[in-house]
Amino acid sequence: MRIALVSESFLPTVNGVTTSVCRVLDHLAATGHEAVVISPNAGSPSHYAGFPVHQVPAVAYRQFPVGLPSPQVQRVLDDFAPDVLHAASPFLLGAQALSAARKRGTPSVAIYQTDVAGFARRNRLGLTTRFAWQLVRRVHEQADLTLAPSSSALEDCAGAGIPRLDRWGRGVDLERYHPRNRDSEGARALRALLSSGGETVIGYVGRIALEKQVERIRELRGLPGVRFAIVGDGPALPSVQRALKGMPVTWLGRLSGERLAEAYAAFDLFVHTGCEETFGQTLQEAHASGLPVVAPAAGGPIDLVTTGVDGALFDPESPDGFRSAVAPLAADAAIRARMGEAGRRRVLGRSWDAVCTELIGHYDAVRQAHAMRGVPA
Repeated sequence: MRIALVSESFLPTVNGVTTSVCRVLDHLAATGHEAVVISPNAGSPSHYAGFPVHQVPAVAYRQFPVGLPSPQVQRVLDDFAPDVLHAASPFLLGAQALSAARKRGTPSVAIYQTDVAGFARRNRLGLTTRFAWQLVRRVHEQADLTLAPSSSALEDCAGAGIPRLDRWGRGVDLERYHPRNRDSEGARALRALLSSGGETVIGYVGRIALEKQVERIRELRGLPGVRFAIVGDGPALPSVQRALKGMPVTWLGRLSGERLAEAYAAFDLFVHTGCEETFGQTLQEAHASGLPVVAPAAGGPIDLVTTGVDGALFDPESPDGFRSAVAPLAADAAIRARMGEAGRRRVLGRSWDAVCTELIGHYDAVRQAHAMRGVPA
């Protein structure tokens, strides 16, 4: 199969969209498919997984390159003649690609990955919320199928009137993120730094931006026998550091690869703070590493965490909900061990290979639907 993958984000920008796109491309290469990538001009490599990467003009917004519509998109699609177009988190660039695919009679799959409703609530946009959803709907209406990553995101999309919906989650690297990493030299050294007195280490991994609400960790101030480790960077870092001033926090910056896996391995408990996740990839990585997870009962985490089994979901509107969820786990190593094992078991069926095989099934489904309608695919 020939797949044109159009992404609003790609390397060197690292986020959830980029990660899933790279994993899909890895799978396509390993299973003998052909692909081409179209992404914003942000210094991306010319090839990835053996596939050519075409960059289009972009402008910067909040430290992210935003791809602009370009005649190059049409040229690439005409030259490559894909069997399926995959639009990852489509916005301006993705909208153009979906429109071009429809005109060419090319089946298309769009991946919904932006919490429009959460963004609108946080910014109190009022009537603008409806306008934002109208834009999203207009983009996704052009796709033959829109895939949402969680039950919450699926409900939001359906409520906005987006047609032809299905669910497609995200995979996790079960080898890189593994409980055995606790015995690695790097994890042991980091653990000694984070917990020199044997304290319980509560960790966070993710972008430090307003919507991530990392400052919520201040609600854990004064918990006995704990230290905090925060992995990540972003525009809200100075304000979060001010909010957590005086707390026993180690700021580890942005980590990736083996160093990120070692960081998870050095934690005892993982916390997620934001309420606007359409999925929650770091929660899966924490579970794969054998950690219990505490997260808000909102968005993607609802599908990923079961209270009392592999962590706890808390009411983000409750003044003491977060602290009440974290405190018992922080104080009881036996409960953490039991829940960490359950978390690992929970993600064993979510390898990237399994998830990407499911995606190929969605590609086949839209191609078959086109063929039944008599549309060349």
